[in-house]
Amino acid sequence: MKLKKNSLNPILEPHQEHHWENLAVCNPGAWYEDGKFYLLYRAAGDDEDHVIRFGLAESTDGIHFKRVSNQPVFEPSEDGPDSGGVEDPRIVKFGDSFYVTYAYRPYPPGRYWNFEHDEVQIPKVDEYAPAVFKRNIANTGLATTKDFKTWRRLGRITQSNLDDRDAILFPEKIGDKYALLHRPKEWIGEEYGCDYPSIWITFSEDLMVWDEESHLLIAGREGTWEEKLGGSAPPLKTDEGWLMLYHGVEDGGTGQYRVGAALLDLEDPTKIVGRSKNFLMEPEYYYETEGFYEGCVFPTGNIIVDNKLYVYYGGADKYVGLATCQTDELLDYLLTDEITVPVNGTKLES
Repeated sequence: MKLKKNSLNPILEPHQEHHWENLAVCNPGAWYEDGKFYLLYRAAGDDEDHVIRFGLAESTDGIHFKRVSNQPVFEPSEDGPDSGGVEDPRIVKFGDSFYVTYAYRPYPPGRYWNFEHDEVQIPKVDEYAPAVFKRNIANTGLATTKDFKTWRRLGRITQSNLDDRDAILFPEKIGDKYALLHRPKEWIGEEYGCDYPSIWITFSEDLMVWDEESHLLIAGREGTWEEKLGGSAPPLKTDEGWLMLYHGVEDGGTGQYRVGAALLDLEDPTKIVGRSKNFLMEPEYYYETEGFYEGCVFPTGNIIVDNKLYVYYGGADKYVGLATCQTDELLDYLLTDEITVPVNGTKLES
């Protein structure tokens, strides 16, 4: 089973006339409503600090997108905790408002492709500065909007001393609580039940204060394409369960990002009812292998329209690509693929 990449990829690429997006355009959050597709995409210009912002594009067919403005629709705050840059939006909707989780830093990351993987520039601060400033740690924030143009920042939803990105909301409550996938990079070792960064799930009554207890959802498999893991796009509700895409990275191999999928129980998403044994997508084309991370497909948005799954992803940290499949075919694959599902239920009190 493989996701089919669109022949018109990349469907969005850097725009040379806009200084804030003339270097990289990737990792979009996606939404579909009233016959229109929306992409809230990550964008960066050719500046030394590599400040990251969000742009907005719209489409009626999900393939041909038009930018709605020559300016960013969401930027780092001037003096707040996310003043260093905003990254990788994931979109859900509650009531008449969109809720967007996004990663941010107190200082710009710099040209990270010149550093070791997952390393960024470190600011000069005094000895009294908290860890989040000393190490320029990436946290996750939550913002809300009704039109993707006017925003209210609600604040940080992860621990400030953890690099906890890939934080993704479920699009509806599970019972009487909200659910959140997250990936705390430091939670590895025997006490956590995993040897590599993994996908965890936690719950909340109000979207801001999350349970002290977090559950290990999916751990990596040593020696495979998915040793290190992270969530990709918001889970999608189907009759068979919550359809969840995730990314996997070889720790000791080429370091390429590939895409897998899992199916979670509708009433108890800490339970996995299906998981792909092999990856559904890997880097192949220039827009996935020639950029600022060479060898990366990184989904951040997915939509189901008339049984067709649209997967929007970043390619090589530079472009936006689209891949599709029939939803029922993917669900059948996840329910029949022969794989030993790891025991779930590891809990951690933060």
